[in-house]
Amino acid sequence: MDADTIMEIRPALTQYLHEFDGCMGRVSNCAHMETYVSGQLSDLDRKSVEPIADAAGVPPRTLQEFLSMMKWDDYAVIDQLQHRVARRHGDPNSVGIIDETSYHKQGKKTACVKRQYCGARGKVDNCVVSVHLGYAAGDFHTLLDGDLFLPEDTWDDPARRREAGIPDDVVYRPKWVIADELIHRALSNGVRFGWLTFDEYYGGNGPFRRGLEAMGQNYVAEIPVDLMGWTKPPEVHYQDHPRDKAAPARRDSGVKRRLKVRNAPAVEVRNVLKHSPVLRKVPWERFRVKDGEKGPMVWEAKRVPFWIKDEKGLPCGPYHLMIARPVLQPNEVKFFLSNAPPPTTVETLLLVAFSRWRVERMFEDSKTELGMDHFEVRKYLSIQRHLVLTCVSHLFLAEFCLAHRGKKSGADRMPGAVGHALSGSDLERRRPMLAPAGRIHLRAIEDNPGTQGRRALQPLQEENPRIARERDHVEEPTPLSLAAAIAL
Repeated sequence: MDADTIMEIRPALTQYLHEFDGCMGRVSNCAHMETYVSGQLSDLDRKSVEPIADAAGVPPRTLQEFLSMMKWDDYAVIDQLQHRVARRHGDPNSVGIIDETSYHKQGKKTACVKRQYCGARGKVDNCVVSVHLGYAAGDFHTLLDGDLFLPEDTWDDPARRREAGIPDDVVYRPKWVIADELIHRALSNGVRFGWLTFDEYYGGNGPFRRGLEAMGQNYVAEIPVDLMGWTKPPEVHYQDHPRDKAAPARRDSGVKRRLKVRNAPAVEVRNVLKHSPVLRKVPWERFRVKDGEKGPMVWEAKRVPFWIKDEKGLPCGPYHLMIARPVLQPNEVKFFLSNAPPPTTVETLLLVAFSRWRVERMFEDSKTELGMDHFEVRKYLSIQRHLVLTCVSHLFLAEFCLAHRGKKSGADRMPGAVGHALSGSDLERRRPMLAPAGRIHLRAIEDNPGTQGRRALQPLQEENPRIARERDHVEEPTPLSLAAAIAL
């Protein structure tokens, strides 16, 4: 950090960090937090404990103890951070994004390390994995929370756990369980999501999806190609249990359900695309998602009602099944499932689904600008606190850059749930940009729940046989960079 940058950000950073004083316990911890966050925001090549301490003129041992030994409440820090996001950046059209990231590490002594798939290296390797919850609203996005994933069957040795500082109450939890806990923690702190989106690992998990539905939370989930279901609801036979025939008041407890014999079998979603006559009748709609290095990225998508085959082999739904593919690479097909309200357009579902790339930007900014993957500590608590402080640094950086570049309205880029908002119209008089979140009765998805007119999206006229005319251009946010913000 050069002198000009320090003078520019110091007052804002000091005021921002004062909000977390109540979580630190001691004045000295408040000073250590400011040293650590300032180091993450600096232009140091390496942002681990030792370089940060050397740049600040404090003993490295002090910051190491701050992460591993000193008493301060890292959970309260996340609570305070989420309260701030809810208070300052609440948006009915916000998108919560669940994803995970990895950190390549050598050896076996770093807490939670295991030879597993490492996204940072694109292969199976020795790494630590953490699950995160991101938040995007308009042009603002930040990391809300993150938690370490403790691999199964590799950290059962008590001696090894003690050496890595893993508490006794920290046990193996599937990643979807961690994600569910992150979502509930954010909701308890006042954060509200218009939508949630996540990749096929989470989208293919029935308990995770049902938990969101029980909360009335809208989602657009990428799903695995082997998820099974029907495009037409199969008939279900209801049979009373003999012991309950004489007790009408308890009839529901004795009703058994099973599929009738003469039903079409459930099929995998990849075969729905290939063979479904219902889907074949639905035309593809084309959308320009963003401009890439090689030109505009144009995708086409279609959707149909879909009933999932649950664990008992019975239909559950209906849902929106959306199938999307890039026009120039039609074999790269993605499948998405959503419990959104019936009027929700394909355009809206696609934009929510593609919001997932924003968490990749958050990870990239956190690693390149803030050194999230630079940690050299090995203890469980130290790594977890490092992730918490990175969230604190990322929020400050996101707010600082947003304030300096000016906040833009996302309305011109986000369609409404019942049609497309016209560019340039009065913001207050527009329809809601995205369908409101709320408890959805999935069996009513084919009914018309409102009287608001729905304008059909007109197919895009093609400028050439392969590229569609721009419809909604979703710009990729520029990387968060403190130096760039100061230069404005």
